[in-house]
Amino acid sequence: MWRRDRSADGAVATKAGGPVPAAPAPPPEPPREAEEPREPLREAEAEAEAEERRGPGRAVRALVALVALVGMVAFAIVLAKLTLNASPASVPLTHSNLTPGSSIRAYLGQPAFLETVKQLGGNVLLGVPFGVLLPLFSRKTRGLVRVALLTIVTMLLVELVQGALITGRAFDIDDVLLNTTGALLGYLLVGRRLGRAVHPRVRRRWWQRRPARRKGSEQVLATER
Repeated sequence: MWRRDRSADGAVATKAGGPVPAAPAPPPEPPREAEEPREPLREAEAEAEAEERRGPGRAVRALVALVALVGMVAFAIVLAKLTLNASPASVPLTHSNLTPGSSIRAYLGQPAFLETVKQLGGNVLLGVPFGVLLPLFSRKTRGLVRVALLTIVTMLLVELVQGALITGRAFDIDDVLLNTTGALLGYLLVGRRLGRAVHPRVRRRWWQRRPARRKGSEQVLATER
């Protein structure tokens, strides 16, 4: 009759003395990657979106939009008086300009410094209200590109009306460029901050979401450790 004895090292010995090797142990399982928890990330994103939504209430935003609308109407009236008045005495001196920079170089080359400042600076200042009022009117009119496009379209229409219907006025592409420059300066200096304060961004953009997610995951992993 055969008898089996188990030694201390796990080998099984038979009565005849022949050791039988034990079965090999299963290989250890590879460590699993820590799954990124979902709930803390959602909480982090919700907090970030709540911070973006903080701002004045709807009544305040509506009031600011109304004030901006009134300001735009008043500015349109002033703009019409400045640009759409006939000037018969200037007929021999006016000519259309479709070459960007041509009129600017002519103003810079003339000896009358005050006239140069009046023409160039006046056209730049004429575009500043666009950069200040447009971001206050609506969230859709915020942004550097939108302000520039709206200013270009408006000023192109004004210049076309001048050249086609007003005596002593002519179309000048440099006026559009100077007006747009003033609008961008007004937006960067004042309108950008006012627009963010009145109409905060509701959702973060895609390049702003990644740091928030990574930060949330790092915090969760730190708490687990």
